[in-house]
Amino acid sequence: MDRQSSQPTFQTIAVVGLGTMGTGIAEVLARAGREVIGIDISESAARRASASVAAATARSVAKERLTEQERADVLARFRTFTDLAAAAEADLVIEVVPESYEIKQQVFRELDAVVRPDTILATGTNALSVTRLAAESQRPERVLGLHFFNPVPAMKLVEIVSCVLTAPTAVESVTELARELGKEPVAVGDRPGFVADGLLFGYLNQAAAMYEAKYASREDIDAAMRLGCGLPMGPLALLDLIGVDTARTVLEAMYASSGDRLHAPAPILGQLAEAGLAGQKSGRGFYTYEAPGSSVIVRDLQTPLDGSLLGAGRPVSSVGVAGSGTMASGIAQVFAQSGFDVVLAARSQEKAEAAKAAIGKSLGRAVSKGRLTQEAADETLGRIAPAGSLDAFAEVDLAVEAVAEDLAVKQELFAALDKVCKPGAVLATTTSSLPVIAVARVTSRPQDVIGMHFFNPAPAMKLVEVVRTVLTADDVHATVREICVKVRKHPVDCGDRAGFIVNALLFPYLNNAIKMVEEHYASLDQIDAAMKLGGGYPMGPFELLDVVGLDVSLAIEKVLHKEFRDPGLAPSPLLEHLVAAGCLGRKTGRGFREYARR
Repeated sequence: MDRQSSQPTFQTIAVVGLGTMGTGIAEVLARAGREVIGIDISESAARRASASVAAATARSVAKERLTEQERADVLARFRTFTDLAAAAEADLVIEVVPESYEIKQQVFRELDAVVRPDTILATGTNALSVTRLAAESQRPERVLGLHFFNPVPAMKLVEIVSCVLTAPTAVESVTELARELGKEPVAVGDRPGFVADGLLFGYLNQAAAMYEAKYASREDIDAAMRLGCGLPMGPLALLDLIGVDTARTVLEAMYASSGDRLHAPAPILGQLAEAGLAGQKSGRGFYTYEAPGSSVIVRDLQTPLDGSLLGAGRPVSSVGVAGSGTMASGIAQVFAQSGFDVVLAARSQEKAEAAKAAIGKSLGRAVSKGRLTQEAADETLGRIAPAGSLDAFAEVDLAVEAVAEDLAVKQELFAALDKVCKPGAVLATTTSSLPVIAVARVTSRPQDVIGMHFFNPAPAMKLVEVVRTVLTADDVHATVREICVKVRKHPVDCGDRAGFIVNALLFPYLNNAIKMVEEHYASLDQIDAAMKLGGGYPMGPFELLDVVGLDVSLAIEKVLHKEFRDPGLAPSPLLEHLVAAGCLGRKTGRGFREYARR
């Protein structure tokens, strides 16, 4: 495969399978100047692919990203056929047929008889063994994996999968092609799911299991992960987009390889798949859609009813916030900006004054950025009364604690609140990992206690997890949901179990990323790039771990492991070693990566 450096890698490329993925790959290749041979046994699929590329390029002309002549050239470079014999002239063949060994092996056998000896054969699988597919080829050294992500024109990541049989020259050529297409290639080894889907599908599976257990509604699970983690889609909506049947196939392959219970497909995935409720493509999956193939969700029997049906809450005009750290200051700012009188209590008057000063700086930054007027900032700060004792909470209607994540500390504080706060006051904890019932039971009024888990930074983050215990009164629950709306936050309901929604889904994913590094499957940079480029995550897992703090992450993972007793949730030894060494992330200058000291 000696080619002049000025000549693009692979001039003629065949794409076998013209579904959504195959059509997207064909479009990207044709736009990049390649001659594309599209092959599908279905004439209607071939016609749809041609129509899709025609429509996409027409949109580009309308947006002045292509000229009419360039569009005509792209369309001329894309030809469709229904016979694999058309691949004879290809330098590279990319198959994206259904995820079935039998179908893919049949395609590879037929290609062996058709293509030139130097033609590279790439499989688009994300669930099946590239090694197994290569081993049955006449020339296994030319077989590799080339895993694009949907939608192909928009998504930058391409995973290039080699196995023990793959020739390095084949990997080099395909890597160069990915770069020429404007993609970010990540080289990975052969295991189900590779990097991005290997981490993504475990998380999706746990979300499906959480929904199946009726722990939280589908809307709340999806909203929690969008608003709490900055993800473009919630996990259940994403499963519907990917296809519930496809997700089940990928998870089956992952479980067969790993034996990890976290990869064993949640039963609901099998039930939906067997019923033909595969998601958007069938018109119904976790959600119901306007029509098969539509992304427009319509109401069904599971759509939440009007919130007013929750019943009336208790009146709240004044709020007490206990604590002096970033979270306490942020929560106090949120309430004060929404018009509530706030008492900010710390262990001393000096600490409370310092916390109020921190809020003043935060408001000042908002003013300088034009997000707030100086008058509004002054009014907000004027509503906050610093206090050096919880005695100042005597008349508040809602008391919110944001002190250290230590059960003994919180229990001591709630025992004090029980004595100080007036009858009928709602007592809320912002814990992210401790049982709410454990702090409720130290009071004489556990029915008034609830979890209100804000996310950092509280003024910016829209999510609040509202955590009911088995003893929380209905009107207390209604009160907190009403308050969340008044302070312009999005409440999601969940029960009192470790991790609630966000941490219960986020931290096993982070733990699995660490295990990939421990097993030398991929590097920190490869994994972070894969999840940002292939999963749409705002931060890679190791970037996030270093920001959150490795000690905090380890504590949450230990709580999850202790509560659910799942071996797959056991904290990674690498994480434990780093914490023991004092490498806690950005706050210490070193975690998974090193940071410049400020």
